Amino acid sequence: MLSIAVSYVLTKTRLFCREAIEILLELTMSLPNIVLGLSMLILFSSPMGKALKGAGFPVVFNSSGIVLAQLVVNLPFAVKLTSTAFRGVDQKLERVAGLLGATQGKCFFTILLPLCKNALISAFILVWSRALGEFGATLMLVGVTRMKTETLPASIYLDVSTNDLGGALASAFILLLISAVSLGIANHFAKANRSLSRYEM
Repeated sequence: MLSIAVSYVLTKTRLFCREAIEILLELTMSLPNIVLGLSMLILFSSPMGKALKGAGFPVVFNSSGIVLAQLVVNLPFAVKLTSTAFRGVDQKLERVAGLLGATQGKCFFTILLPLCKNALISAFILVWSRALGEFGATLMLVGVTRMKTETLPASIYLDVSTNDLGGALASAFILLLISAVSLGIANHFAKANRSLSRYEM
């Protein structure tokens, strides 16, 4: 939902700082995940982060930090994919709807979203699959602790460090299976979206 909102603002509105936001998103995509994790660790170890912890939102070395790390790492990719889907919709359709009296909100829900549905589902699946494999930022922000901040990639790391190759291979196989299934489903929706686009043309 957040990526849809950001993408809509970037593609459908005249935001004065749009270029700065796009540069920031592209910079985030180009940085190694471990650098992003280190940046978040420094940020949330500051007085602001300690204030958030006191307010009931702990991040550093806490399971909520896993969600935040995955969000920061994968949001730029989600925005990129969603923005591409929005730009692929023929703007004439929205202009005609506007001339007929449709509001921006109505155009969004009755034209833009339905036409982008398959592309958005494909993007969501790909980003979700990618988030499952995130390790660098999570490692820096929350560490790796069994049954507390343990993810599948973290489990592989712990198993290899304790010479449990069987456990590491089992976790790796689960990730591989999820990735393969996710890619297959995402490609199905992407093909359906391309077919719909050709039909409209």
